[in-house]
Amino acid sequence: MKPITEYTDYRKVIQDFFDEKKRTSAFTWRDFAKSAGFSSAVFLKYVCEGKKNLSRTGAKTVASAMGLSGFDNAYFQVMVAYGTSKTDEAKKNAFEEMCAMAKEHKVRILGTNEFEYYKSWKNSVLRELAPAMPGAKPFEMAKACKPTISTNDVTDTLAFLQKLGLLEKDYDGSYHQTDKAISINTTDALPVAARNLQRQMGMFALDAISLPLSERDMSGITMGITRQGYDKIVKALDEFRQQIADIVANDGDTEQVYRLNLQLFPLTERVRGGN
Repeated sequence: MKPITEYTDYRKVIQDFFDEKKRTSAFTWRDFAKSAGFSSAVFLKYVCEGKKNLSRTGAKTVASAMGLSGFDNAYFQVMVAYGTSKTDEAKKNAFEEMCAMAKEHKVRILGTNEFEYYKSWKNSVLRELAPAMPGAKPFEMAKACKPTISTNDVTDTLAFLQKLGLLEKDYDGSYHQTDKAISINTTDALPVAARNLQRQMGMFALDAISLPLSERDMSGITMGITRQGYDKIVKALDEFRQQIADIVANDGDTEQVYRLNLQLFPLTERVRGGN
């Protein structure tokens, strides 16, 4: 098996443990379930298939059955809490606990930096703003942000973006992007951080309504559609995002940092049948 910190999905840990045991012995799901104290011979198989979840007590007995101890045992139990959390806040808290545990033991969870990048709006804004203000000090960048943030926040964010390789600092103190566009590896935790970022940006959009029309553009359509219509609209939005990305890639030097939100969501329950 891989080191425990290379996992964020407890089901994959269980499956990999079973597969490894199976390769070297006549190990069965029944054997595994019995050693973990489950009466159902296929319970853990169903867990791996996503049909069942582990409880907190189950996490302890399975960890023991897999021979996990110390840090690995504790980390696995928090991973189960992460995987079974019902809300984004609980899921975020569990993942951050996993990160803290790993840091304390001087190991890195795959995807930690990516999670941290998407967790706060400051990262994406300063990645765009810093190169547009050559030679600017952190306090000057802080004042340029909407809403304004502290100088310490700017300093910490710039250091993080350098660590992640998204910004480079020149000899004169100016920053430039290593790439115009970024693509960050997908991990199980990213959707949680991405939804948190979308909430933050959604709140900023509400505040932006008070800006002059010359500085913002907002419009919307309330519509009744079928699932087929929905799929066509999603495809059109994907194509539109690519068009915007092409415009940005070929644009000149940054004068101001903007955020574009594309939102399509239901305002009612489904009132007719359909596939």
